[in-house]
Amino acid sequence: MKAALRGVDLRVACAFWLFGTPLHHHHHHHHHRHLVLTQYQHATVLLSSIIPGLATKLVVPYTIHLLPYSLRILLLAALSTCGMLVVALSPAGSAGIAAKVAGIVLANISSGGGEVNFLALTHFYGRTSLAAWGSGTGGAGLLGAGAYALATTGLGFSVQGTLLASAVVPVGMVLSYFCLLPLGPLEAARGGEGKELEYESVPTEDNETTTPEDTREQSGLLTQPDTHDTPPPTLRANLLRARALLLPYMLPLFLVYLAEYTINQGVSPTLLFPLPSTPFTHYRDFYPTYATIYQLGVFVSRSSLPFFRLRSSLYVPSGLQVLNLAVLTAHAVVPFLPSVWVVFGVVFWEGVLGGLVYVSTYAAVREEVAEEEREFSLGAVTVSDSAGIFVAGLLGVWMEGALCGWQVEHGRDWCRRL
Repeated sequence: MKAALRGVDLRVACAFWLFGTPLHHHHHHHHHRHLVLTQYQHATVLLSSIIPGLATKLVVPYTIHLLPYSLRILLLAALSTCGMLVVALSPAGSAGIAAKVAGIVLANISSGGGEVNFLALTHFYGRTSLAAWGSGTGGAGLLGAGAYALATTGLGFSVQGTLLASAVVPVGMVLSYFCLLPLGPLEAARGGEGKELEYESVPTEDNETTTPEDTREQSGLLTQPDTHDTPPPTLRANLLRARALLLPYMLPLFLVYLAEYTINQGVSPTLLFPLPSTPFTHYRDFYPTYATIYQLGVFVSRSSLPFFRLRSSLYVPSGLQVLNLAVLTAHAVVPFLPSVWVVFGVVFWEGVLGGLVYVSTYAAVREEVAEEEREFSLGAVTVSDSAGIFVAGLLGVWMEGALCGWQVEHGRDWCRRL
């Protein structure tokens, strides 16, 4: 523990943890069930919360260098706040669906652009920043679900009131960047001063000896070259870079997200048991419980980077996630798992695998990609998870209906009682 946390800059860690907790994304995720009235509207809202972010991640890595980081932060915060305000203030019922969808689109663009931006920013701040970002994104799931449930169920706030209150959350992103994050490393690199960044921890008796990995980290990530006279890469050059990232990093990240979000959106709503054998009193309680347990697993593994780094192929945990999808789908068709507690364990393991692949992918990019290509590469790889979520969204809508229909035909109509 002490070795893992040695030399950590608390301002950097806190800033990136806060960057990683965009609660608006999870508020909208939980808000979907209050928006949808028909299957068509469900699909529309689901796609509006996926496609804009995917499109943003496809375009932004190739153009974002045209804007300074400070302007990016202000733009992302404005988009996020406007999106939440539009959703919160639009009319209730069918009349407000179009406005709500527009708000979700704005917030999703902010979420997608933010992920590209902040992962690229970790290039200038060492391993601490990536570890804190990963933990923050994992914490966002738990905090988002917990805060939403507390506000709407525990405190009795309306959905509209909860969203209005959460519209101030992006202000934290702005404050974290301008008031908390030390901007020296970024300014030195961007300003082309050609000098070593004054960003290394003061040696102590515990860390007077450095490992080869530490040396690479200090020379490769915390010390930036003079980029003042280097012209920005062409679009063609960046596309070639992205193609080189496809098999080692993008594909395993895509696969793990495809499998886990297919579970979450298409299979989990049908993983039901007779109520007397469970801790629940209503069938509608299963899904939010699965979601919370899943988010707990994600948080644990996304926070593990300072202590554990996956050294095997990224395809191993991705393959295990596909196995989870197969097992849970088989159980939804022909029940064989003995109790809901076993499903709780599988869903937690699902979250652990997904979070592990996420942080391990970006850690591998930081360690293995050439320094001059690292900032772009960290942003470019982000399209993989959104692509997986997009395909899973299409697959999940069909799977939930098909699995529920099968269960009803075979005498298990629990999915109709939600």
